[in-house]
Amino acid sequence: MKIFNWGLTLIVYLFGSLHAGAQTYPTKPVKLIVPFATGGPADIYGRFIAQKLTEATGQSFVVDNKPGAGSVIGTDLAAKAPADGYTLLLMSNAQTVNESLIPNKPYNLLRDFVPVAPINSSDLVLVAHPSLAASNIRELVALAKSKPGKLNYASSGPGTPYHMAGELFKALSGTFIVHVPYRGSTGARTDLIGGQVDMMFDAVTTMTEQIKAGKVKAIATSGRTRSSVLPDVPTVAESGVAGLADYESTIWLGLMAPKGTPAAIVTKLNSEISKITASPEVRAAWGKQGAAPLVMSPEVFAKYAANDVTKWAQIVKISGAKADN
Repeated sequence: MKIFNWGLTLIVYLFGSLHAGAQTYPTKPVKLIVPFATGGPADIYGRFIAQKLTEATGQSFVVDNKPGAGSVIGTDLAAKAPADGYTLLLMSNAQTVNESLIPNKPYNLLRDFVPVAPINSSDLVLVAHPSLAASNIRELVALAKSKPGKLNYASSGPGTPYHMAGELFKALSGTFIVHVPYRGSTGARTDLIGGQVDMMFDAVTTMTEQIKAGKVKAIATSGRTRSSVLPDVPTVAESGVAGLADYESTIWLGLMAPKGTPAAIVTKLNSEISKITASPEVRAAWGKQGAAPLVMSPEVFAKYAANDVTKWAQIVKISGAKADN
């Protein structure tokens, strides 16, 4: 009986300690690794979530940009961090793409991380320098086919949503357009506006103002339906061009933590992030930017990420995309 009582006491103690740890977390600053350059949607929304979590918890959530290798460098740093809740990873579907595009990475996304919470999703928009002799998808495909290998498109790096949107477009339209990878979306965006590259897929959330200012021209958006912030811009799918009727490519963002991070901390973070993304104010503000907030439990988000890995593996195979193209 004494042994039983001692065991019961230990269980109660351990449970109480874990519960107390979750209640007091965080007790020091939390690092949010963003494996992308500053200025892009991952950086912008990562900083927004970090600020809101700082306000909600009273502890600093600090963004640490670690771009490079299509998000592999920063993601690997996060994978190697202590699983104590004080290092988090801002992810996008760049990481789910890389599971098939870069199979020999030093980490495995679904093995080495635990999903915490999604943030939002948005369409992409194909934009071109105003000098390009094409203003819609039909004209662009015709131009590309008349000059195979002469046109190019920029991206924020191999495996990123911008890269894969371009490769999927090439594969389905039967065109040969040269990929020009950059270290981040800001550099790609700057060179597009400057005329150093012909076109790029970019997030609606970051390119809309450039379109309205006339610095680039919008060719088409990437979703199944037209974007609410660019209603006059047709989708790729509605272009009527052979092969493109089922075209769709979007970008989504979320948070993960190193595998082994206490479940109670993951649950608390999910709860706080869900409050942020579900708030009417955030939904309204993001809606005006073309972003749709996402709210899921850690378990549902885990399935969402796993399904995305499978989806992009199929697209990588269809497109023939390579990490160095």
